[in-house]
Amino acid sequence: MIRRLLARHRDSLGQLVKFSLVGISGVVVNLLVAYAAKRVAPLIWASAHEENVWWPIPGTQFSIRWYMVFSMVAFVVANLSNYQLNRMWSFRSQHHAGWFRELGPFFLVGLVAQCLGMVLEFGLMHPGSPIGLPSSVFDNSTGLRTKWYWAHLIMICVTIPISFLLNKFWTFRAIRNVPAAPEPDVPVEQAV
Repeated sequence: MIRRLLARHRDSLGQLVKFSLVGISGVVVNLLVAYAAKRVAPLIWASAHEENVWWPIPGTQFSIRWYMVFSMVAFVVANLSNYQLNRMWSFRSQHHAGWFRELGPFFLVGLVAQCLGMVLEFGLMHPGSPIGLPSSVFDNSTGLRTKWYWAHLIMICVTIPISFLLNKFWTFRAIRNVPAAPEPDVPVEQAV
């Protein structure tokens, strides 16, 4: 039974492994861009500390923080990298659909996952949140104790399965609609 199930879903499992490897590269790209944004932004804007307000939302007590801006910049760069790698390797769709035709759905899927992830990231960063990372441990004294780095990494890990499923069944659906190549006819005398 397990053998039949594995045989039936071998392609999907292979795609999941490839998607995960691309995702790991995307995590690295995302974290490097986030780190660079966190380091470079204060050189350009003095107020660009990750927990400072970037933009207050009018008519509310809420605001967009710099870490959210850094997160979005990192998302855009990593998402474009992941898109190209998944298109060429994981789902091999580059010969089945146009680049821009799949980019829209891929980016939309990533944006949905990013928005859900940012809610989680906000919860992890907010000191009054029940899921907030403890400031006694994550006191920003060193890189490994920087609360935002950990919140960002946790957010990425949670959004990967959502992204995989939506991309497999929506973005890269063109490869499922292409008929398999027919088996070549082999004469009986050559088959023996």
